[in-house]
Amino acid sequence: MEWKTKASLIKRAVNSTRPGLQSQLTMVTDPRPGHKTYAEMKNNCKKAGVLVLCFPQKSAFCLVLTRRTDEVKYHPNQISLPGGQCEPEESPLDAALRETHEELGIAPKKIRVLGQLTPLYIPPSNYCVYPAVGIMDHPPSYNPRSKEVAEVIEVPLTHLLDDKNILKEIWPLHGRNVSVPFYLYEKHKIWGATAMILAEFLDIIRPILKNQLA
Repeated sequence: MEWKTKASLIKRAVNSTRPGLQSQLTMVTDPRPGHKTYAEMKNNCKKAGVLVLCFPQKSAFCLVLTRRTDEVKYHPNQISLPGGQCEPEESPLDAALRETHEELGIAPKKIRVLGQLTPLYIPPSNYCVYPAVGIMDHPPSYNPRSKEVAEVIEVPLTHLLDDKNILKEIWPLHGRNVSVPFYLYEKHKIWGATAMILAEFLDIIRPILKNQLA
């Protein structure tokens, strides 16, 4: 199946009924940092937009992640989706596209937005994160912002869809031991809000890419 055909199927799936919290909770830490949802907190939290950006790479389909530097205010050194806080009067989608441009040097006009995923509330930072899905028809060229982006990571979707790459460890977080599920890619552990957002996206696209998983 050609990339453009699969992109059309992904667009249709993203804009259909989404699994939402059911998928997100498969990658939540135990104990959870809180039980409130974005629906409860959307008027009492900061808003941010992030982008799940996909593209074809040789025979695989990939998405873009970044490793944050230790200079950023929130979630230093963690693996994240490109994106950031909304500016006044800015929509989460516009924030996601602007931040992707600022962090990675990818102009919004080069990205085709397919739709949005289920928002996610993050209690430790009091953010409601609104994920969007975008695609490019070719691998991106990057000009990463060095103060924010320590590393650009291109991850094949089939790697994330393989359950053997989902692991759990006990980590000390916020003064207690916590069971943390994560996607392992090379040396990178993709966890927290990024993993929860990806869990929903992967559940949506799994039937579309099932032939590649055989």
